[in-house]
Amino acid sequence: MVEHDDIFDIVIRFVTYSVLYILLIAIIVGLLNILINVAIIIYELLGGNFIHVSFIDVVVSVLTIFVLIDLFKTFIDYREHKRIRLTYITDATILIVLREIAAGVYTHHIEYEFIISISVLLVALGFIRLIATKYSPD
Repeated sequence: MVEHDDIFDIVIRFVTYSVLYILLIAIIVGLLNILINVAIIIYELLGGNFIHVSFIDVVVSVLTIFVLIDLFKTFIDYREHKRIRLTYITDATILIVLREIAAGVYTHHIEYEFIISISVLLVALGFIRLIATKYSPD
């Protein structure tokens, strides 16, 4: 007879593997996008007329890849240890915040209220990461 725990484990395994494959595909597609954008920028620098790609697109794409890698690490860790580590989640959130800061700085659409709120958020996330590292369950 199939128990509820077995069904739950099968469903969770299917969902986590599906998310892992989706993240892996997203990382590969993101890397190809970065390479294409860099090639377009180099072609434009050599004097060619092509679709305009800005440097901020490459920076934001690279930071997005780092976020995806952190999420990938989180799901791998969950598959192995059956728990989600707080440090991986805070790292991913810090990377998302840094990505937004970089996008705002390069596009010059950043206001002082946003900078203050993001600074408070980064301090809080840094404090959470410090506490999670210092008082690890391991």
